[in-house]
Amino acid sequence: MALSPLAAFSALAQEATSPVIRIAELEIDPAQMAAYSAAVKEEMEQSIRVEPGVLALYAVAIKGQPNHLRFFEMYTDEAAYEAHRDSPHFRKYVETTQNMITSRKLFETDNFQLSAKSR
Repeated sequence: MALSPLAAFSALAQEATSPVIRIAELEIDPAQMAAYSAAVKEEMEQSIRVEPGVLALYAVAIKGQPNHLRFFEMYTDEAAYEAHRDSPHFRKYVETTQNMITSRKLFETDNFQLSAKSR
């Protein structure tokens, strides 16, 4: 079934205003886990505090594998994501942790369904 021009426009408009979601899978050198944890916590806290385009940053460890981390990041749009990557605190994090990370997989996503409770 073909989309009407109005439906296509609506879908494009929604896509243009929907948040940008990034997912990352990292493995950290176990001997450097404490230093990595301190660096990433500092970076995440500062990003949330000073960047209005950063909506959410979540980090979790795989149960029983504390050095296998998964990150879920949400930005208002692509410009906010790029601003985050260019921020001094993110650049400091990258420089500080580059030799601590033994494996990194980054995923761009298409938003499928985003649901959250508002407080």
